[in-house]
Amino acid sequence: MSILTNFPPPVRPVSAATSWQRELRDAVRDADELCRRLQLPPELAEKGASGAGQFPVFVPPSYLARIRPADPRDPLLLQVLPVADESREVPGFTFDPVGDATASLQPGVLQKYHGRALLITTGACAVHCRYCFRRHFPYEEVPHSDAAWDAALATIAKDPSIREVILSGGDPLMLVDERLAKLTEKIAAIPHVSRLRIHTRLPIMIPSRVTDEMLAWLTGSRLTPVVVIPNHAQELDSSVAQSLASLRHAGATLLNQAVLLRGINDSVAAQVALSERLIEIGVVPYYLHQLDRVAGASHFEVPIIEGLQLMKELRAQLPGYAVPRYVQEIAGERNKKVLS
Repeated sequence: MSILTNFPPPVRPVSAATSWQRELRDAVRDADELCRRLQLPPELAEKGASGAGQFPVFVPPSYLARIRPADPRDPLLLQVLPVADESREVPGFTFDPVGDATASLQPGVLQKYHGRALLITTGACAVHCRYCFRRHFPYEEVPHSDAAWDAALATIAKDPSIREVILSGGDPLMLVDERLAKLTEKIAAIPHVSRLRIHTRLPIMIPSRVTDEMLAWLTGSRLTPVVVIPNHAQELDSSVAQSLASLRHAGATLLNQAVLLRGINDSVAAQVALSERLIEIGVVPYYLHQLDRVAGASHFEVPIIEGLQLMKELRAQLPGYAVPRYVQEIAGERNKKVLS
Protein backbone atom coordinates (compact mmCIF):
# COMPACT_ATOMS: atom_id res chain seq x y z
CA MET A 1 0.00 0.00 0.00
CA SER A 2 1.26 3.49 -0.80
CA ILE A 3 2.70 5.52 2.08
CA LEU A 4 0.29 8.25 1.03
CA THR A 5 -2.78 6.11 1.65
CA ASN A 6 -1.91 3.78 4.52
CA PHE A 7 -3.93 5.84 7.01
CA PRO A 8 -7.57 6.49 6.07
CA PRO A 9 -9.13 9.85 6.94
CA PRO A 10 -10.21 9.52 10.57
CA VAL A 11 -13.82 9.86 11.66
CA ARG A 12 -13.88 12.95 13.87
CA PRO A 13 -16.15 13.39 16.89
CA VAL A 14 -18.54 16.30 16.93
CA SER A 15 -16.43 17.96 19.63
CA ALA A 16 -13.17 17.87 17.62
CA ALA A 17 -13.30 21.60 16.87
CA THR A 18 -13.19 22.45 20.56
CA SER A 19 -11.26 19.54 22.12
CA TRP A 20 -7.93 21.05 21.13
CA GLN A 21 -8.85 24.26 22.94
CA ARG A 22 -9.70 22.27 26.05
CA GLU A 23 -6.26 20.66 25.87
CA LEU A 24 -4.67 24.10 25.79
CA ARG A 25 -6.62 25.11 28.87
CA ASP A 26 -5.51 21.92 30.63
CA ALA A 27 -1.82 22.29 29.74
CA VAL A 28 0.81 21.96 32.47
CA ARG A 29 2.21 25.42 33.18
CA ASP A 30 4.52 24.70 36.08
CA ALA A 31 7.75 22.67 36.34
CA ASP A 32 6.77 21.33 39.76
CA GLU A 33 3.50 20.01 38.35
CA LEU A 34 5.32 18.58 35.33
CA CYS A 35 7.65 16.62 37.60
CA ARG A 36 4.79 15.48 39.83
CA ARG A 37 2.77 14.18 36.88
CA LEU A 38 5.79 12.31 35.52
CA GLN A 39 6.89 10.84 38.86
CA LEU A 40 10.16 12.76 38.79
CA PRO A 41 12.08 14.15 41.77
CA PRO A 42 10.95 17.69 42.69
CA GLU A 43 14.62 18.67 42.74
CA LEU A 44 14.57 18.66 38.92
CA ALA A 45 12.05 21.51 38.95
CA GLU A 46 13.98 23.39 41.61
CA LYS A 47 17.21 23.19 39.60
CA GLY A 48 15.46 24.65 36.55
CA ALA A 49 13.63 27.46 38.36
CA SER A 50 15.81 30.18 36.84
CA GLY A 51 15.16 28.87 33.31
CA ALA A 52 11.42 28.67 33.91
CA GLY A 53 11.47 32.26 35.09
CA GLN A 54 12.85 33.39 31.74
CA PHE A 55 10.61 31.17 29.60
CA PRO A 56 7.50 29.58 31.19
CA VAL A 57 6.61 25.90 31.04
CA PHE A 58 3.74 24.89 28.75
CA VAL A 59 3.00 21.23 27.97
CA PRO A 60 -0.42 20.00 26.71
CA PRO A 61 -1.86 16.71 28.05
CA SER A 62 -1.61 14.74 24.79
CA TYR A 63 2.12 15.48 24.57
CA LEU A 64 2.62 14.79 28.26
CA ALA A 65 1.15 11.32 27.72
CA ARG A 66 3.99 10.47 25.30
CA ILE A 67 6.72 11.26 27.84
CA ARG A 68 7.98 8.19 29.73
CA PRO A 69 7.24 8.51 33.47
CA ALA A 70 10.14 8.40 35.96
CA ASP A 71 12.73 8.88 33.19
CA PRO A 72 14.69 12.13 33.60
CA ARG A 73 16.50 11.47 30.29
CA ASP A 74 13.37 10.99 28.19
CA PRO A 75 13.97 12.92 24.91
CA LEU A 76 10.53 14.53 24.94
CA LEU A 77 10.92 15.63 28.55
CA LEU A 78 14.28 17.25 27.81
CA GLN A 79 12.60 19.47 25.20
CA VAL A 80 10.15 20.98 27.70
CA LEU A 81 11.73 20.82 31.19
CA PRO A 82 13.62 24.00 32.23
CA VAL A 83 17.21 23.58 33.42
CA ALA A 84 19.63 25.88 35.19
CA ASP A 85 21.85 26.12 32.08
CA GLU A 86 19.19 28.32 30.46
CA SER A 87 20.24 31.22 32.67
CA ARG A 88 23.92 31.01 31.69
CA GLU A 89 25.30 33.73 29.43
CA VAL A 90 27.35 32.09 26.67
CA PRO A 91 29.30 34.10 24.05
CA GLY A 92 27.70 33.83 20.60
CA PHE A 93 24.23 33.02 21.92
CA THR A 94 21.92 36.00 21.42
CA PHE A 95 18.29 37.09 21.67
CA ASP A 96 17.94 37.21 17.86
CA PRO A 97 20.13 34.43 16.42
CA VAL A 98 18.61 34.36 12.92
CA GLY A 99 18.32 38.11 12.27
CA ASP A 100 14.55 38.50 12.53
CA ALA A 101 14.90 42.17 13.48
CA THR A 102 16.88 43.12 10.38
CA ALA A 103 14.58 41.06 8.13
CA SER A 104 11.45 42.93 9.24
CA LEU A 105 9.68 44.78 6.42
CA GLN A 106 7.19 46.14 8.94
CA PRO A 107 5.73 44.82 12.20
CA GLY A 108 4.74 41.19 11.72
CA VAL A 109 6.26 40.73 8.23
CA LEU A 110 9.71 39.22 7.69
CA GLN A 111 11.53 38.59 4.43
CA LYS A 112 14.87 36.82 4.46
CA TYR A 113 14.82 34.90 1.19
CA HIS A 114 13.77 35.70 -2.37
CA GLY A 115 10.19 34.87 -3.28
CA ARG A 116 8.97 34.28 0.27
CA ALA A 117 7.51 36.41 3.03
CA LEU A 118 6.74 35.33 6.58
CA LEU A 119 3.89 36.53 8.78
CA ILE A 120 4.26 36.38 12.55
CA THR A 121 0.64 35.54 13.26
CA THR A 122 0.80 35.08 17.04
CA GLY A 123 3.22 34.70 19.91
CA ALA A 124 1.30 31.76 21.39
CA CYS A 125 2.42 28.13 21.07
CA ALA A 126 1.01 24.74 22.03
CA VAL A 127 4.28 23.84 23.74
CA HIS A 128 7.29 25.81 24.96
CA CYS A 129 10.33 24.11 23.44
CA ARG A 130 13.35 25.09 25.53
CA TYR A 131 15.47 25.58 22.39
CA CYS A 132 12.96 27.90 20.64
CA PHE A 133 14.85 30.44 18.52
CA ARG A 134 12.08 33.01 19.07
CA ARG A 135 11.85 32.65 22.85
CA HIS A 136 12.93 36.32 23.14
CA PHE A 137 10.97 37.68 20.15
CA PRO A 138 9.07 40.96 20.79
CA TYR A 139 5.63 39.55 19.99
CA GLU A 140 3.93 42.56 21.54
CA GLU A 141 5.04 44.58 18.51
CA VAL A 142 3.28 42.51 15.84
CA PRO A 143 -0.34 43.01 14.67
CA HIS A 144 -2.96 41.26 16.77
CA SER A 145 -6.24 42.09 15.02
CA ASP A 146 -7.66 41.04 11.67
CA ALA A 147 -7.72 44.63 10.45
CA ALA A 148 -4.11 45.16 11.49
CA TRP A 149 -3.03 42.46 9.03
CA ASP A 150 -4.21 44.55 6.08
CA ALA A 151 -1.06 46.69 6.14
CA ALA A 152 1.12 43.59 6.27
CA LEU A 153 -0.68 42.05 3.31
CA ALA A 154 -0.50 45.32 1.40
CA THR A 155 3.30 45.15 1.73
CA ILE A 156 3.28 41.64 0.23
CA ALA A 157 0.88 42.70 -2.53
CA LYS A 158 3.32 45.42 -3.66
CA ASP A 159 6.10 42.90 -4.35
CA PRO A 160 5.29 40.63 -7.33
CA SER A 161 8.39 38.52 -6.64
CA ILE A 162 6.74 37.01 -3.55
CA ARG A 163 5.26 33.66 -4.54
CA GLU A 164 4.90 32.10 -1.12
CA VAL A 165 3.52 33.34 2.20
CA ILE A 166 4.61 31.54 5.36
CA LEU A 167 2.46 31.63 8.47
CA SER A 168 4.61 31.30 11.56
CA GLY A 169 4.81 32.57 15.11
CA GLY A 170 4.56 31.32 17.78
CA ASP A 171 2.28 28.80 16.13
CA PRO A 172 -0.31 30.03 13.61
CA LEU A 173 -2.66 27.15 14.41
CA MET A 174 -3.17 28.60 17.88
CA LEU A 175 -5.56 31.02 16.14
CA VAL A 176 -9.13 29.86 15.64
CA ASP A 177 -10.13 28.61 12.21
CA GLU A 178 -12.46 31.52 11.50
CA ARG A 179 -9.59 34.00 11.74
CA LEU A 180 -7.23 31.81 9.75
CA ALA A 181 -9.86 31.35 7.03
CA LYS A 182 -10.21 35.13 6.67
CA LEU A 183 -6.45 35.58 6.56
CA THR A 184 -6.05 32.85 3.95
CA GLU A 185 -8.79 34.39 1.82
CA LYS A 186 -6.94 37.72 1.85
CA ILE A 187 -3.65 36.06 0.93
CA ALA A 188 -5.30 34.16 -1.92
CA ALA A 189 -6.59 37.48 -3.26
CA ILE A 190 -2.99 38.56 -3.98
CA PRO A 191 -2.52 37.39 -7.59
CA HIS A 192 1.21 36.64 -7.51
CA VAL A 193 1.09 34.49 -4.35
CA SER A 194 0.67 30.80 -5.23
CA ARG A 195 1.67 28.88 -2.10
CA LEU A 196 0.70 28.98 1.56
CA ARG A 197 3.15 27.42 4.00
CA ILE A 198 2.30 26.72 7.66
CA HIS A 199 5.03 26.14 10.25
CA THR A 200 3.38 24.40 13.18
CA ARG A 201 3.79 22.01 16.10
CA LEU A 202 0.08 21.68 16.82
CA PRO A 203 -0.73 18.56 14.74
CA ILE A 204 2.03 16.88 16.77
CA MET A 205 1.33 18.40 20.19
CA ILE A 206 -2.47 18.21 19.98
CA PRO A 207 -3.57 15.99 17.06
CA SER A 208 -7.22 16.99 17.50
CA ARG A 209 -6.28 20.46 16.20
CA VAL A 210 -6.60 19.08 12.67
CA THR A 211 -10.33 19.69 12.31
CA ASP A 212 -12.63 19.70 9.30
CA GLU A 213 -12.79 23.49 9.66
CA MET A 214 -9.03 23.72 9.51
CA LEU A 215 -8.80 21.51 6.44
CA ALA A 216 -11.43 23.63 4.72
CA TRP A 217 -9.48 26.89 4.83
CA LEU A 218 -6.07 25.26 4.38
CA THR A 219 -6.97 23.38 1.21
CA GLY A 220 -10.07 25.23 0.01
CA SER A 221 -8.39 28.16 -1.76
CA ARG A 222 -6.39 28.31 -4.99
CA LEU A 223 -3.15 28.35 -2.92
CA THR A 224 -0.98 25.23 -2.78
CA PRO A 225 -0.76 24.23 0.91
CA VAL A 226 2.50 23.11 2.53
CA VAL A 227 2.70 22.15 6.20
CA VAL A 228 6.07 21.97 7.97
CA ILE A 229 6.33 20.10 11.28
CA PRO A 230 9.32 19.57 13.61
CA ASN A 231 9.47 16.44 15.78
CA HIS A 232 11.15 13.36 17.35
CA ALA A 233 10.20 9.77 16.43
CA GLN A 234 8.72 9.16 19.91
CA GLU A 235 6.20 11.95 19.26
CA LEU A 236 4.76 10.25 16.19
CA ASP A 237 2.18 7.92 17.71
CA SER A 238 -0.99 6.67 16.02
CA SER A 239 -3.01 9.78 16.93
CA VAL A 240 -0.41 12.00 15.25
CA ALA A 241 -0.31 9.70 12.23
CA GLN A 242 -4.07 10.08 11.87
CA SER A 243 -3.93 13.88 12.09
CA LEU A 244 -1.22 13.99 9.44
CA ALA A 245 -3.18 11.55 7.27
CA SER A 246 -6.08 14.00 7.30
CA LEU A 247 -3.78 16.74 6.06
CA ARG A 248 -2.36 14.52 3.30
CA HIS A 249 -5.75 13.32 2.12
CA ALA A 250 -6.91 16.94 1.94
CA GLY A 251 -4.02 17.74 -0.40
CA ALA A 252 -1.32 19.30 1.80
CA THR A 253 2.35 18.57 1.23
CA LEU A 254 3.96 17.56 4.54
CA LEU A 255 7.59 18.33 5.35
CA ASN A 256 9.56 17.66 8.50
CA GLN A 257 12.37 19.82 9.81
CA ALA A 258 14.00 18.80 13.05
CA VAL A 259 16.66 20.57 15.13
CA LEU A 260 19.81 18.66 16.07
CA LEU A 261 19.80 18.61 19.89
CA ARG A 262 22.41 17.35 22.33
CA GLY A 263 21.19 14.31 24.27
CA ILE A 264 17.86 14.20 22.45
CA ASN A 265 18.32 13.23 18.80
CA ASP A 266 22.08 13.43 18.19
CA SER A 267 22.50 9.68 17.64
CA VAL A 268 22.31 7.66 14.46
CA ALA A 269 19.62 5.47 16.02
CA ALA A 270 17.38 8.46 16.85
CA GLN A 271 17.69 9.99 13.39
CA VAL A 272 17.15 6.70 11.57
CA ALA A 273 14.05 6.03 13.69
CA LEU A 274 12.70 9.49 12.84
CA SER A 275 13.28 9.19 9.10
CA GLU A 276 11.84 5.68 8.96
CA ARG A 277 8.74 6.74 10.86
CA LEU A 278 8.27 9.88 8.75
CA ILE A 279 8.38 7.89 5.51
CA GLU A 280 5.97 5.35 6.99
CA ILE A 281 3.38 8.06 7.69
CA GLY A 282 3.93 10.03 4.49
CA VAL A 283 6.06 12.98 5.63
CA VAL A 284 9.18 14.08 3.74
CA PRO A 285 12.35 14.29 5.93
CA TYR A 286 13.22 17.79 4.71
CA TYR A 287 15.73 19.54 7.00
CA LEU A 288 17.87 18.75 10.00
CA HIS A 289 18.77 22.16 11.44
CA GLN A 290 21.92 23.03 13.27
CA LEU A 291 20.77 24.68 16.49
CA ASP A 292 20.02 28.39 16.19
CA ARG A 293 22.24 30.00 18.82
CA VAL A 294 19.54 31.61 20.93
CA ALA A 295 20.32 32.74 24.46
CA GLY A 296 19.25 30.05 26.91
CA ALA A 297 19.80 27.06 24.61
CA SER A 298 23.59 26.60 24.55
CA HIS A 299 23.38 23.25 26.36
CA PHE A 300 21.51 21.79 23.36
CA GLU A 301 24.24 22.57 20.82
CA VAL A 302 25.93 19.75 18.92
CA PRO A 303 29.23 20.73 17.20
CA ILE A 304 28.92 20.82 13.42
CA ILE A 305 31.75 18.30 13.03
CA GLU A 306 29.63 15.79 14.96
CA GLY A 307 26.60 16.63 12.86
CA LEU A 308 28.57 15.98 9.67
CA GLN A 309 29.67 12.56 10.93
CA LEU A 310 26.06 11.80 11.86
CA MET A 311 24.92 12.66 8.34
CA LYS A 312 27.62 10.43 6.84
CA GLU A 313 26.31 7.49 8.86
CA LEU A 314 22.70 8.27 7.98
CA ARG A 315 23.50 8.14 4.27
CA ALA A 316 25.04 4.70 4.81
CA GLN A 317 21.87 3.38 6.45
CA LEU A 318 18.97 5.13 4.71
CA PRO A 319 17.79 5.53 1.11
CA GLY A 320 18.54 8.97 -0.27
CA TYR A 321 14.94 10.17 -0.11
CA ALA A 322 14.88 9.48 3.65
CA VAL A 323 17.97 11.56 4.45
CA PRO A 324 17.25 15.19 5.39
CA ARG A 325 19.52 18.03 4.37
CA TYR A 326 21.69 19.23 7.24
CA VAL A 327 21.40 23.03 7.20
CA GLN A 328 22.21 26.13 9.19
CA GLU A 329 20.46 29.48 9.14
CA ILE A 330 22.90 32.40 9.30
CA ALA A 331 21.57 35.88 9.96
CA GLY A 332 21.79 38.09 6.88
CA GLU A 333 22.50 35.29 4.39
CA ARG A 334 20.25 34.99 1.33
CA ASN A 335 19.70 31.27 1.80
CA LYS A 336 20.23 28.54 4.37
CA LYS A 337 23.73 27.08 4.38
CA VAL A 338 23.69 23.41 3.40
CA LEU A 339 26.23 21.66 5.65
CA SER A 340 25.65 18.17 4.26
